[in-house]
Amino acid sequence: MKKTTYNFRLKDSLVGLQFLFVAFGALVLVPILTGLDPNVALFTAGLGTLIFQLVNKKNVPPIFLASSFAFIAPISYGVQTWGIAGTMSGLIAAGIFYVLLSFLIRIRGSGFLHKLLPAVVVGPVIMSIGLILSPVAVNLAMGKSGDGSLILIPQEQAMVISMVALFVTVFASLIGKGFLKLIPILLGIISGYIVALFYGLVDFTIVANAAWFAIPSFVAPELNWHAIIFILPIAIAPAIEHIGDMLAISNVTKEDYLQNPGLENTLLGDGLATCAASVLGGPPNTTYSEVTGAVTLTKAFNPAIMTWAALCAIVLAFVGKLGGLLATIPTPVMGGIMLLLFGMIASIGISTLVKEKPDFSCPRNMAIISMILVFSIGGMTFNFAGVGFSGIGLGAIVGILLNLILPQPKS
Repeated sequence: MKKTTYNFRLKDSLVGLQFLFVAFGALVLVPILTGLDPNVALFTAGLGTLIFQLVNKKNVPPIFLASSFAFIAPISYGVQTWGIAGTMSGLIAAGIFYVLLSFLIRIRGSGFLHKLLPAVVVGPVIMSIGLILSPVAVNLAMGKSGDGSLILIPQEQAMVISMVALFVTVFASLIGKGFLKLIPILLGIISGYIVALFYGLVDFTIVANAAWFAIPSFVAPELNWHAIIFILPIAIAPAIEHIGDMLAISNVTKEDYLQNPGLENTLLGDGLATCAASVLGGPPNTTYSEVTGAVTLTKAFNPAIMTWAALCAIVLAFVGKLGGLLATIPTPVMGGIMLLLFGMIASIGISTLVKEKPDFSCPRNMAIISMILVFSIGGMTFNFAGVGFSGIGLGAIVGILLNLILPQPKS
């Protein structure tokens, strides 16, 4: 295995800025979709990346941490139901879950993860994340509010805008070459935004009134057990995804990061980064595959380049007009992007299931998969000690318990 060395040089600052630009579209998309502050997300992405590097300083993978797509649906629901402060307590719990998982791996090794969370549990949980809030994407794409109760933009105009954003994103990901293939979401947003400008639906008043320098709107968390119970089980999916991300960057750099610094340390860094982001009112952090793709393209394996990307993100977080500009993006643009993203999350769940090739003729597997999907999407609610369990959280808990309780079939 070759050794990637950390070498902090001023001349790498522009390369770091380029990697931030690759991550930028997805980074700010999560707060825009969920009602969080994009400037806070920029700050916490930079801070989270630095924390990850500090934890894994002995052999830092060249990765960038930023807003996690897996939490879009629960954050959207949480902000509407409990507010940003209450939702943050659930996201902190997710970060603590990663930290505890890292210590379990340190003690017992990573093998127990596959026994506790097999594909018949993880796959349906990931599917339900994408499907349970798919009506929100449809409503936004049609010019309505997320719950469909208000008409924000005439449907004819909204459909044109959302479909342009959607299909530009799809075709950019399919036929884009080189750098363009790394930023399909950003291209989709820009295209939809241009159409919205043509219709006169963009109001630049907020940009004009925004200061050039402004402190991001940090939000302190408030303890909310309902939010914790709802969000915590969802952390299962990104935890499994983290292993795949580490395998991907290991294949790119030809260095086994699952052994050195070890999954227990990379997951610890991810968990601490997520906790730090949530304490400040930002979305949870995760490793970015598009940045890994850019590393593959450029062969820039020096981890210090990601330090520059993190520092650039922190500096940009204090540019008030940037946040104002992002706030002018019309909702149908986001709706068009969400149509694809929520569908892709569900597809990833199906892929997770298919890759492991579970026996669908086995009553045990069918019971676990069906109960997770029905309990998650069907609206089932259990009340325990005055606390309600429902949605994705209930589905995940039911799946894990069934996997532990139901007897294995005889050969």
